[in-house]
Amino acid sequence: MLIIVKLGTSSLTAGTSNISAPFLVDLARQVTQLQAEGHQVILVSSGAIAAGREKLGFPQLPKDIPAKQMLSAIGQPRLMAIYEQVFGLYGLTLAQVLLTRSDLADRRRYLNARNTLTALLAHQALPIINENDTVATEEIRVGDNDNLSALVANVVEADLLVLLTDQQGLYTADPRNNPDAKLVQEISTPEIPQEIWEAAGGSGTKLGTGGMVTKLQAADLARRSGTTVVFAQGTEPNVLSRLASGERIGTRFMPILSTLESRKRYILSGRLSPGQITVNEGAASALKKGGSLLPIGVTQITGDFDRGDTVRVLDPSGRELARGISNYSSADLARLRGRHSDEIESLLGYDYGDEVIHRNDLVVL
Repeated sequence: MLIIVKLGTSSLTAGTSNISAPFLVDLARQVTQLQAEGHQVILVSSGAIAAGREKLGFPQLPKDIPAKQMLSAIGQPRLMAIYEQVFGLYGLTLAQVLLTRSDLADRRRYLNARNTLTALLAHQALPIINENDTVATEEIRVGDNDNLSALVANVVEADLLVLLTDQQGLYTADPRNNPDAKLVQEISTPEIPQEIWEAAGGSGTKLGTGGMVTKLQAADLARRSGTTVVFAQGTEPNVLSRLASGERIGTRFMPILSTLESRKRYILSGRLSPGQITVNEGAASALKKGGSLLPIGVTQITGDFDRGDTVRVLDPSGRELARGISNYSSADLARLRGRHSDEIESLLGYDYGDEVIHRNDLVVL
């Protein structure tokens, strides 16, 4: 199971003004246990601004973006150093990944991010993702790590997204000022009920930028990509392992459609480039049986397209057989056509994978 854990500032600081070492030590223990059980884990972590504010002795600063970017620039390396120190106690290898919305909106950078994260997971490294606040402007910001975690869930096709909060889950009202508020245990309807949106309040902490509204937005996005989403309290004992084993904790949002269906919908409804790839009979047969398209099966390339574009795949008779997202540009494929996959790097000087189109990025029509 591929699990994404989103950590808010309120969880990282345990409700104080300082990064909580005890919380991180317990988190590292739980992540180590998940990996030992065979799960893959990605962390999406807030806290850079809080770490920067702590480093500077909590100065009074204007609330504009440059001040926040300054704090983030100071706090991000400090936050990663703390992660390295704590998670190093368990022998975990960490990797820092900084993203913006434009990284995930651009198809080529989207593919690069996915390939990098996949490679890190394959080498048992723990990716720790944050928004690149130092350079992100309003036009390219995600704005909060709740929605960033949902976007990452779509990129890597995560099975489970856990949003750790300072509350037990989602309530029908704010439990801090309404004693009649009840915990919502599960939402499985295609649309999140309007009364739930209305009940969602603002940020529960001055340190964080998100609240229940952004968490609802994230849950709505991730479940439409085939990911199960859970809101749970970060201090709940062994919360991650218990959720991975299927225990019902907090509020669970059931996926609306499978990951494969979601990817197929994206490919079929997304922008189609003018590019076409014609394949031989052997490749056509392999694609019909669920295989990937390899360079050796390509016989002709028509039109100009870039890596990451959606292209048509034609059988030898010229009929459209499939559509898929190409790992290579038309210029690259002109050099790879009919060649073996182990020749890619020697021919191009780089390698984006053995497949021209991976079976996960292909829809057979």
